[in-house]
Amino acid sequence: MSQLVFFMLFLPGLEVIMGADTYLNNSNLTRFMTILTMESLDIPPSSASSIFVFGIITYCLILFFQSMLLVTIVVKRDLHKPMYILLFNLSLCDLMGATAFFPQMVCSILSQSREISYPVCVLQGILIHLYGGGSVLFLTVMAYDRYIAICKPLRYHNLMTQGTLVKLIFMVWSIDVVIIGSTFILTISKEICRTNIVDMYCNNPSLMKLSCEDTRVVNNYGLFTIALIQGSSILIVSLSYIKILITCLSTKQAKSISKAMQTCGTHLIVFLSLEINTLFALISHRLDAVSPHLRRAFGVSVVIFPPILNPLIYGLKTREIRQAVFTFLQRKISSI
Repeated sequence: MSQLVFFMLFLPGLEVIMGADTYLNNSNLTRFMTILTMESLDIPPSSASSIFVFGIITYCLILFFQSMLLVTIVVKRDLHKPMYILLFNLSLCDLMGATAFFPQMVCSILSQSREISYPVCVLQGILIHLYGGGSVLFLTVMAYDRYIAICKPLRYHNLMTQGTLVKLIFMVWSIDVVIIGSTFILTISKEICRTNIVDMYCNNPSLMKLSCEDTRVVNNYGLFTIALIQGSSILIVSLSYIKILITCLSTKQAKSISKAMQTCGTHLIVFLSLEINTLFALISHRLDAVSPHLRRAFGVSVVIFPPILNPLIYGLKTREIRQAVFTFLQRKISSI
């Protein structure tokens, strides 16, 4: 009651000082109380329960596989190596992306409502972009690690020291947070005049389309960050694998070549699948000619498939992780 009396007494004064239109339209409080509507899922009511259960199971499988990978790397001292520690951080990124997407999605299916508040939408967008940027950057560092391990094996322990690894991890998270944070600061600084999110989940391009102001600066900065992260990642990974390929062909040892190709092939599959999906999802928002259905398909695939496939691909293809997981499971089963 006291708060109501306070607003009744001081609201007219605020309107006089700030101007009624400015107060009502530009207030951060008004914007952060705004309810947005995401694109309809077009799910028939009869299928909602089945899709809800499927979404819950998918999210639980992601949590299980990723947690198993994280626990294995933490518990097994043999896996306390640069490649596996980088994989640990990649798994954290996958969990961030899946957690930002699945709980909100299954709640929408259960409630049959696509409404979301502006602050929650911004938070979801930030987490998903941090997931995407962090994944690409960590995969890039992993490619550099493989390059040193294969092309400069005698200098590997001198070049990839614990201090160097910590600096690389800190650099990746810092770059990711600074770039994504600055992008969203520019986006939310614009006043919004629409409430429709043109995507299956919240992201920076969709939030940017809510504004009726000139967003060319935000759009150009977004394109710059895409070119910076994606371009540098593709360049570093390409150079690393060209060097690795040359080294493997010059070695002429079948066993060494097979082991290098198996390790690098796994990493390359993960990198290319994420890179292609992410690139198409980001570019499709800036091209009006792209089909909305195709845009949604690329957008959803970015947050669904990598968190599921990454632990399976690395777990099945990497011998050390596979053996550690099987040993851990056997001990747990035998103790029951």
